[in-house]
Amino acid sequence: MGINYVLIDESNLEDIIPNIEMPAFGYDKKLIIIKNTSLFKKDGRKKSETPIQEKILDFIKNNIDIIKESVVLVFVNQEVDKNTVFEEIEKNGIVCMIEELKPYQLVKKLKQICSLYKVNVDDVTLNYLVETSGTSLQNLINEIRKLIEYAGENGKITIDDVNNLAIKQMESVIFELTDNLAIRKIDKSLEILDNLIYQKEPIQKILITLYNHFKKIYLCLIAVEENKDIVFSLSLKPNQTFLVSKYKKQASYFKKNELRKILKEFIELDYNSKNGKIDVDIGLRSILCNYCS
Repeated sequence: MGINYVLIDESNLEDIIPNIEMPAFGYDKKLIIIKNTSLFKKDGRKKSETPIQEKILDFIKNNIDIIKESVVLVFVNQEVDKNTVFEEIEKNGIVCMIEELKPYQLVKKLKQICSLYKVNVDDVTLNYLVETSGTSLQNLINEIRKLIEYAGENGKITIDDVNNLAIKQMESVIFELTDNLAIRKIDKSLEILDNLIYQKEPIQKILITLYNHFKKIYLCLIAVEENKDIVFSLSLKPNQTFLVSKYKKQASYFKKNELRKILKEFIELDYNSKNGKIDVDIGLRSILCNYCS
């Protein structure tokens, strides 16, 4: 680190050129990773590059042979504009778009892993696992390995196994809590809340997650009424589109004035708890009980 392996971000962008010029120590090449910088951003008000973009662009153009011979440059950005810096890198290197896998792709990968261990599982069960444990491939691999060990060779993984063994993502648990709240099952809603607290989830995080969840239900209800695109209205990622049907179902349980009232109570609880007027845990349970009453 710092000699043959260098990390560059927006704070030390000027260090790219000196690090390229400094030879590798003990190796033919050094690795420089430039992550989430403004190199690929366009200023809509200006047609020309910024001074730092122009400086690095000129350096790459004039020293491309040296760079290829002595350095591995890796640029990592969440979003890019195809400006002149991008075009120069694309011309001399490789551009790779890495997107999150969609649910059906995750299911396919998980099924391949199960088949390697001669464990049976159907698509319905794997889809349920993705819905409950989230779309992180690494987390899903950890969960499927656990289920494979439990089922054993020639065994079969079932939805009951997923419920009993897999770790549920917070979002999935909040859906479950809201389902019970909607049908006035306050005992079950509080039991789910207790389980989250038992799993060491911070109560403030639970409050924020509940607020965001009910806000999305509210936006979904408006989107349905006004015939708008729900995916766009809720800012869902491409691998989260399966949540649309779940939000629509939950939106059907509530009226707009009910949702506005709950959201307002969450905001007031957040404010009052930070001012020492009420404990978050007590306030949250009070909101849930008041709705069910």
